[in-house]
Amino acid sequence: MSVLRAIGLMSGTSLDGVDVALIETDGERRTTLRASGYRPYTDEERALLRLALADGATLTSRHARPGVLAEAEALITRAHAEAVEGFMAEQGLSRAEIDVVGFHGQTVLHRPERALTVQIGDGPALAARLGIPVIHDLRAADMAAGGQGAPLVPVFHRALAESRGMEAPLAVLNIGGVANVTLIGPDGELLAFDTGPGNALLDDLVRERTGRPFDEGGAIAAAGRPDEALLAWLLTHPYFIRRPPKSLDRNWFSHRIVAHLSTEDGAATLAAFTARSVTRALDFVDSRPSRWIVGGGGALNGEILRLLGAGTGAEVVTADSIGWSAAALEAQAFGFLAVRSLKGLPITYPSTTGAPQAMTGGVLARP
Repeated sequence: MSVLRAIGLMSGTSLDGVDVALIETDGERRTTLRASGYRPYTDEERALLRLALADGATLTSRHARPGVLAEAEALITRAHAEAVEGFMAEQGLSRAEIDVVGFHGQTVLHRPERALTVQIGDGPALAARLGIPVIHDLRAADMAAGGQGAPLVPVFHRALAESRGMEAPLAVLNIGGVANVTLIGPDGELLAFDTGPGNALLDDLVRERTGRPFDEGGAIAAAGRPDEALLAWLLTHPYFIRRPPKSLDRNWFSHRIVAHLSTEDGAATLAAFTARSVTRALDFVDSRPSRWIVGGGGALNGEILRLLGAGTGAEVVTADSIGWSAAALEAQAFGFLAVRSLKGLPITYPSTTGAPQAMTGGVLARP
């Protein structure tokens, strides 16, 4: 199949900024990872997006924009346009050299039990400004068909692993605001789901207690001791017992569950909560992965990585260490999904989102 050049975009629930990635792919196994970039949010922009998350929690319609949501949607569209324009200028790329942009937008609500997921960001406006076709609204078709609408990236993880001849069983773990895992079986079969909190709770705690945006390197968590009784109670939550498919909203859990602890002990407890909820994923597999590849911001947290290694008993490596990109992995995935959408190839499966059949997805906006 023909190889297309795509730019993928991602703004995660950690609200740090916009990741940009260039890939060349046929949407199946031939995938070359090119340059990546980043456009951080300012403090003021991040504050607006946090307000948008609060207003998003009240939504009952995908299309309503109460409170600050309309303003936040304009911000998301503008910031993504600036991210692409800046990246293309840095890389010396023209519009004619890019076939498609994959635009995820910013999730402000994800409630699969209500068949409702909302990502703000105006795909047609982005296409018009960039002068490049944009694939957007990638989750809605899956959810309308009865799926969870998440996770979307497993088909990309498998394509990367297969193109590089990696042995399965294998796990690819993305630790963003929420953590999600792709489990690739010996015959290439996929099982994927959100494991639980990722960085969101730890980031929120550290920001509240210290004013810093995150626990750099996991140093604060490493200096504390986890509250074992609290952890044991948290892991009795029905979410962790439920069989996949399943997905999680960023705000299902709060960092205030450790409000009674010191900053160090609270961070240690939240880091352990992330790692142990990931380990619980092994309850649902027949073949335990011998290797875990970790991407997302959590790949920079040495304490979470240490805990994952101890909990899984497997080799834990970062995406960077094997020639992938921990920071750009999700943005790369949305470039890949945009190409699959253009070609009418499925992006979700019963074993990844629970949709009753393999589903194509994404809406095309032309400039």
